[in-house]
Amino acid sequence: MYSTVLLPTDGSEGAAVGVDVGLRLAARHDATVHALFVIDERYVRREYDHVVEKAEREAEAALDAVGDRADEIGVRVEKHVRWGVPHEEILAAIDAYGADLVTMGTHGRTGIDRLVHLGSVTERVVRLAPVQVLTVPLGRRSSDD
Repeated sequence: MYSTVLLPTDGSEGAAVGVDVGLRLAARHDATVHALFVIDERYVRREYDHVVEKAEREAEAALDAVGDRADEIGVRVEKHVRWGVPHEEILAAIDAYGADLVTMGTHGRTGIDRLVHLGSVTERVVRLAPVQVLTVPLGRRSSDD
């Protein structure tokens, strides 16, 4: 059903939930997996070496966590770091890696908090992606997904 799964991560607990579900789906469908960390260039200026190094360490740690989880369930992952605006880079990565599914965690916001955060990365990807986007709310870690 799916041949290539894109797993964006920012290293957060919410992202980890989406990664976990995506890895299990990939294992079930013998799909290729691309883990992606986007360094938001709106907030990380490339002119400052120490800031770039810190951002790259954070990206590496987040992608290593995906790789460790993938190893646990026997899925091979290709890791990618891109610079740019997160939702734009995720959308570009869909095309670049030929993804037919994106799996992303959500923070599970409701009510007024959801309205305040309406422009979230996940919501933008859901609205603009040319492929299916599976969103997984925080707290959803059942092994029966």
